[in-house]
Amino acid sequence: MEAMIKPLRGAKPDSKPGFQPSELDPAEFMAPAVHADQPRPSRTEAEQAVQTLLAYIGENPRREGLLDTPRRVVEAYDELFQGYYQNPSEVLNRTFGETAGYDDFVLIRDMNFTSHCEHHMMPFYGKAHIAYTPVERVVGLSKLARLVDIFGHRLQTQEHLTAQLAAAVDEVLKPRGVAIMVEAEHTCMSARGIRKEGSRTFTTRYTGSFRDNPIEQARFMSMITMPTR
Repeated sequence: MEAMIKPLRGAKPDSKPGFQPSELDPAEFMAPAVHADQPRPSRTEAEQAVQTLLAYIGENPRREGLLDTPRRVVEAYDELFQGYYQNPSEVLNRTFGETAGYDDFVLIRDMNFTSHCEHHMMPFYGKAHIAYTPVERVVGLSKLARLVDIFGHRLQTQEHLTAQLAAAVDEVLKPRGVAIMVEAEHTCMSARGIRKEGSRTFTTRYTGSFRDNPIEQARFMSMITMPTR
C-alpha cells in the first residue's frame, strides 16, 4: 500500500541541504484498508487461484491431500490479513485521564507479532516496543498491542510497519513524543534467497521529545534491553 509523506509535526530541520524529516500521512492508513464498495474477487475465484498456484509448482490439485487445500488457504488468508478490515483509529480513541499528574513515558515492550513481507508474501516475525509520553491522558495498554496486530495483519515492510505505529500513536494521542522499535526475523531472508537463519532486523522511529532528546532515546533503549526477571 502506498502512503503519502508529509513533514513531521514539530520536527527540527536536518543540517543536510534539501533534507526534511517526514512521517506517513495518517489519512492513508488510519481507517480500514478495504471499503465496503471496493470490488473484490469472490471466494470461489480466490480458491481457483490457489489451485492455479498448486498446478504451477507441479502438483496435482485433484489428489486427495490437496482437495481441501484451496479452501484452507483462503480461510488462513482471512485470518492472516484481517488487519485490512480493522480500524486503527477506533482502537486508540478511548483514553483515560486518571494519571495523577504522571509526566514520564509509558513503555510496552516485547509485544510479539507476525506479519507478511509485501515483496514475497512470506512471514516476518518478532517483537515491537512502543513508548509514548502522554499529555494528561493515556490509552489502555492492550490497545497498543491491538494496534501492532492490525498493522501486522497487512502486507508490510518492517520499515513501513515501524513508521505506521509511530504515526498512529502520534496522530491520535497527541503525546509529547513517541518511540518505536521493531525487531524481526524475515523468512524471505532466512528460508530462501541468502538463507541466513537467525539474522534479525531492527528499525526505530522517534517523534517529538524522543526525536529531540538523545537522553530519552537512550532511556528507551536501555529499558527495552533490560533483562526480564
